[in-house]
Amino acid sequence: MSTIKPVSVKLDADIKARVEHLAETRKRSSHWMMREAIREYVEREEKREALQQEALRAWEEHQTSGLHVTGDEVVSWLESWGSENEQAALHATNSLHCHCIT
Repeated sequence: MSTIKPVSVKLDADIKARVEHLAETRKRSSHWMMREAIREYVEREEKREALQQEALRAWEEHQTSGLHVTGDEVVSWLESWGSENEQAALHATNSLHCHCIT
């Protein structure tokens, strides 16, 4: 169970007025609007951080293994979907050893 702790936030008069106006139009309190905004921001930034960490791990793995598929190969493959000449699934190429990994 989470414990709610009071926090003080200083806002510019303009932002405060905008929050109050939005709260009024949404029939919510300014307090609710600010809590919701902070919650959404934190969730979005946590997802962004996780994505950045995953991208970094993928880059490091590529640096070690050399496995890759080029953008042009992906575009060509995707454009073939649903056509009479649909291409088979792509296989990553190893740029470090110059052979196809299957």
